[in-house]
Amino acid sequence: MTNQTPIAAVALRSVGKDFGDFTALKDVTFDIGDNEFFTLLGPSGCGKTTLLRMIAGFEATTAGTIHLFGDEIETLPPDKRPVNTVFQNYALFPHMNVAENIGFGLKMLGWSKADIDARVAEMIQMVQLGQFVHRKPSQMSGGQQQRVALARAMAPKPKVLLLDEPLSALDLKLRQEMRAELKSLQRETGITFIFVTHDQEEALSMSDRIAVMSAGEVQQIGTPEDVYEHPANRFVADFIGETNLLEAEAGTVDGQSVMCQFGGSSISATTTGAVAPGQKGWLSIRPERLTIGTALGEGSIPARIGQTVYLGTDTQVMAHLEGGATLGARMQNTLAGADRLTEGADIHLTVAPGAARFLVE
Repeated sequence: MTNQTPIAAVALRSVGKDFGDFTALKDVTFDIGDNEFFTLLGPSGCGKTTLLRMIAGFEATTAGTIHLFGDEIETLPPDKRPVNTVFQNYALFPHMNVAENIGFGLKMLGWSKADIDARVAEMIQMVQLGQFVHRKPSQMSGGQQQRVALARAMAPKPKVLLLDEPLSALDLKLRQEMRAELKSLQRETGITFIFVTHDQEEALSMSDRIAVMSAGEVQQIGTPEDVYEHPANRFVADFIGETNLLEAEAGTVDGQSVMCQFGGSSISATTTGAVAPGQKGWLSIRPERLTIGTALGEGSIPARIGQTVYLGTDTQVMAHLEGGATLGARMQNTLAGADRLTEGADIHLTVAPGAARFLVE
């Protein structure tokens, strides 16, 4: 018996979208797996919500095709697609209580009263809202309303759940709590989640894979670790987390290792793709990958401490190099290290092996 490749939950092929003279999406092609928590991440206006709306059927494609579990869905209206959407503003019916909101879509689909009651009870238990079943949205907190919206969207058992920045209206602590709940619900239900956000911390903490988008194009697709540790280009490196980006020039090249020169210093970095000696590019180094010391070691860079910012768990240090460049470093706060972060002090920075990345675009 031969192994068959699983059918993708969502398959996008050369998808494009124009609004008059404005191109919102350009040649988007990738697959989203069944039972995957997949995130579309990027700044406002990058096309991520437009792409989500096209999967939902609220926007038509200008070019390309969209398949859901092998079936082309472009000609299907939104209510005929086996997907559901959780919107940013939750879109709950203010005159209905929790049970009525959750059951409304099932009623529209023609479910029997007995089946609706059973499914509503199941969903209320899943999102832990048993004591609020008779409350209306105005009587509930933002987090509770969010759970109602999720329960309503999952009640019809959609094959794919689309979530359009559903946590943006919540305060920081509640957002953090809801991230864990969303991931837990996704694993429990086995539904494919497609999540849209501009918040890279949300994407990193919940996703199986992330598609980083900019100006209507997909810049990189990978696991959270992939896109953070191995950014494909300057945009991804700069958008995902904090990084130092320094203009650099390639020196000796050995496979995927390149010796980079920048600001009077040199350092070994990894790269993807072909790089030639003398090629200009950008050196990306994450602040937490820099170690601050006082002794000169192999591969270390002499520097002088500039501004320091105490952040509780760690201290942000701006280090000025002899050639004029500045590197930001993060140092865990310990009693032993507190007395050596003096502004103006001479230090040496050491980059963790494999942590520097040379980017040519």
